[in-house]
Amino acid sequence: QVQLVESGGGLVQAGGSLRLSCAASGRTFSSYGMGWFRQAPGKEREFVAGISRGGGRTNYADSVKGRFTISRDNAKNTVYLQMNSLKPEDTAVYYCAASSRALSVIKVEYDYWGQGTQVTVSS
Repeated sequence: QVQLVESGGGLVQAGGSLRLSCAASGRTFSSYGMGWFRQAPGKEREFVAGISRGGGRTNYADSVKGRFTISRDNAKNTVYLQMNSLKPEDTAVYYCAASSRALSVIKVEYDYWGQGTQVTVSS
C-alpha cells in the first residue's frame, strides 16, 4: 500500500514557475514508477510526466516537453514536478500516481493516486 500526498500548487501568472511535490508513505517507494497527471474542468485526466524507479529515465507529454521536469528522491520518498514557462492551458488539478510499471502513460496502469493539487495559471 502506498499513500501519496501532493503539495505546491497555487495561483501563478503566465510565464511563471511552480514546483509540485508528492510525498509517499511506505518503504517500497523505490519499487514504483511514478507519474504526474492533470485534469482540467470538463476534460479527461491526462498524462503529464513519468519517471522510472531509479529516476534515470523520464518521459513527457508533448504539451509540456521542454517546460516541465520530473524528478524523484528515493531517500525522501518524494517525486517532484518542476513547471516552468507556465501557460493558462496548464491550469488543472495535478495528481501524482504510482505504478508497478515504469514510465506508463496509461491511467489504468497506475495503482495508487494522490488527492490532487490545484494549479491555476492566469493570463
